[in-house]
Amino acid sequence: MQSCLRLLAKASQRVCFPQYSGRSPRVAASCRFFGSSYPRYAFVQRGESDLEKRIAAIPIERFRNFCIVAHVDHGKSTLSDRLLEITGTIEPGGKKQVLDKLDVERERGITVKAQTCTMIHKYKGEDYLLHLVDTPGHVDFRAEVSRSYASCGGAILLVDASQGVQAQTVANFYLAFSQGLELLPVINKVDLPSADATRALEQIKSTFELDTEHAVKVSAKTGLNVEAVLPAVIEQIPAPIGHHSKPLRLLLVDSWYSTYKGVILLVRIFDGTIKAGDQITSFATGLKYFVGEVGIMYPEMTPQRVLRAGQLGYIYFNPGMKRSQEAKVGDTYTTVGSEKLVEPLPGFEEPKSMVFVAAYPVDQSDYGHLEDSINQIVLNDRSVTVQKESSEALGLGWRLGFLGTLHCSVFEDRLRQEHGATVIITPPTVPFKVIWANGKEEIVQNPALFPDGDIVRARVAELQEPYVTVTITLPEEYLGKVIELCEGNRGEQKELQFFTATQVILKYDLPLAQLVDDFFGKLKGATKGYASLDYEEAEWRRSNIVKLQMLVNKVPVDAVSRVVHTSQTERLGRQWVTKFKEHIDRQMFEVVIQATAGKRIVARETLKPFRKDVLQKLHASDVSRRRKLLEKQKEGRKKLQAVGNIAIDHKAFQSFLAK
Repeated sequence: MQSCLRLLAKASQRVCFPQYSGRSPRVAASCRFFGSSYPRYAFVQRGESDLEKRIAAIPIERFRNFCIVAHVDHGKSTLSDRLLEITGTIEPGGKKQVLDKLDVERERGITVKAQTCTMIHKYKGEDYLLHLVDTPGHVDFRAEVSRSYASCGGAILLVDASQGVQAQTVANFYLAFSQGLELLPVINKVDLPSADATRALEQIKSTFELDTEHAVKVSAKTGLNVEAVLPAVIEQIPAPIGHHSKPLRLLLVDSWYSTYKGVILLVRIFDGTIKAGDQITSFATGLKYFVGEVGIMYPEMTPQRVLRAGQLGYIYFNPGMKRSQEAKVGDTYTTVGSEKLVEPLPGFEEPKSMVFVAAYPVDQSDYGHLEDSINQIVLNDRSVTVQKESSEALGLGWRLGFLGTLHCSVFEDRLRQEHGATVIITPPTVPFKVIWANGKEEIVQNPALFPDGDIVRARVAELQEPYVTVTITLPEEYLGKVIELCEGNRGEQKELQFFTATQVILKYDLPLAQLVDDFFGKLKGATKGYASLDYEEAEWRRSNIVKLQMLVNKVPVDAVSRVVHTSQTERLGRQWVTKFKEHIDRQMFEVVIQATAGKRIVARETLKPFRKDVLQKLHASDVSRRRKLLEKQKEGRKKLQAVGNIAIDHKAFQSFLAK
């Protein structure tokens, strides 16, 4: 051992400092030796597991990429659980809704974020590699469905046998049809007493002109006939097209953030292969990364040595991608040096915020904690827009943009449940367009920044608000009530179609401001829960809108302002002043609460002051003496009102803004 060390010391002397090689040991010992090397990145070299060997033996012709799409609450996540059990990916009888990762998803029984899972299924003696994507059913998360379609070759169109075709079913069909996907109809919940599978199949055939001969009737909850779904998928949905020998071309489908690994990307490989150690580049940003790990969702993250053409899987980088803004969904990646050989894939349209709210901490000392909580959720939900703002009444806060009212409600629940945040959320508002007299256009998202009456008359050429095309499916018996509801919300009827003897599809153009004002709740109430709704952006339209704001003793309250149509100012104004009066404390002087639209006062309430009884000592006095004392008190009240400032407590705003 000592002889080896001596040889190593001599070699290092000769290599590093040859001028000292012949010197005495003392001189050589006093020298310091330095070494240099190229930076190395840690890539784990793993042995090939049985799962990887099994996947490697499956050719691309036996790959199937498919998603499950349906209206909300038609049983997508339950069917996903059954398919995972049949293929042995999870143990039977385990936890429900395996692919719903968020607490709020399990609590509400809805899917908020699309999730993917890889399965291996043996059919006719051969292994097939199946990639399943479970998608959200609510209209607010339609962008998730659109992204899922881009990574799949087909979709299971799931329909509830008791509910039949509903609004989101229609929307999902047209979205899939426009992308040329193969659709497999599956009728779920056939075990229910109210189930009518024949009617559901007739609706599918008449509405979508789909061949229902090969439709599968199942009960995902009990497992009835679920084993027939995967053979139908293999037979009817085409295999992906691609070749592993071509240069790498992959599509970024989704991303999420991990504290330890950075941004993790969910990708669909169209051509080539990718493995740990490869250096890849983004077409959108031009940034280069070293791949740290690749793998599949099985159903949790399962590392693999390689991902090849046709597969869906995850990748993350080493060093990690730290900023989620770098992961642009719909971006194309390829290996460094192959940029000119690869044509980028068509990306996705970024979802636009449709609904805006202001969020403030109940206690301003919690501002830092609430900011951290919002930033952590936004890391995994990039469709939320965040902008700082302040209010004289509520202090520092944020203006948050969401895809819809359910998206906003889910975000609020996550803040409270996952982060323990106490937050004041203002009622949802929508953006408005101001066209100035000089031709410049401006989108106003905050009602407090909307131009007032004098500015509108002098400098504004036109005011516009966004409209959406609403599709409502409902039983025929509620048609009158729904038309009345739509007309009362300034809707314009576009189409009325009976797609069965008892079911109606109704299309309206509706102002987005009316839609976010609990329109869906009113619709459910009018139809006893039987109606369903879907909407899409239509256009900007000229509108007679005005800023409605509240004054307390002639001072505007910036936290309570809203842009509304002139036909609604008096009704809303009366509601505001009546409700606000209930939550404000009496003062030593009179408090006047007013709602104003432009320069016009549309509603008023007066909060009487505390009053001392100045006449209590007078018993049989003259009336002039009594009048004199009352006049003196009145003058004192006027002076107090002139110099007194009313302090409105946070709790008053909380109670007022509560639904």
